[in-house]
Amino acid sequence: MIAWRLRLPTAMDTQGFGERLAGVLRAGDVLVLSGDLGAGKTTFTQGLGAGMGVRGPITSPTFVIARAYPPLSSVGMPLIHVDAYRLAGALELDDLDLDADVDAGVTVVEWGAGLAESLSTDRIEIDLTVDAETEERYAVARLLLPDDQVQMVESVLNSLGGQRC
Repeated sequence: MIAWRLRLPTAMDTQGFGERLAGVLRAGDVLVLSGDLGAGKTTFTQGLGAGMGVRGPITSPTFVIARAYPPLSSVGMPLIHVDAYRLAGALELDDLDLDADVDAGVTVVEWGAGLAESLSTDRIEIDLTVDAETEERYAVARLLLPDDQVQMVESVLNSLGGQRC
């Protein structure tokens, strides 16, 4: 596993991270997001959706649990956005039948640590944090991907000023 740390001073930087990462994702990729409330999980996903070119504004799926955003073009991929905060465990996540949709597009699971890892052995785990004193935001991205894709993701992280940790 390879890990990178990235400083994200503003919400726009967090969105920009998602938008840039979208350019190197493949159908079947799973992103597991964790972090404090308000750390930027949905903000990151909004950028990802913009970069993927999906339909509709990306909003938090807290109360509906999961939302699917279809691509705007016939060559795009759908974005499946899940909020696992209210789920009692992996069995409830399994009940959503996400594995049927995972291969068709990109799946993002907010609050997914400890629950969503079974969706794919190839995934990116992103922890978003906010420093309580400075209010600066950080992301730690753990890359559990094939080597060729790791190189592409690392190129994005490097271009955004990230550092291996």
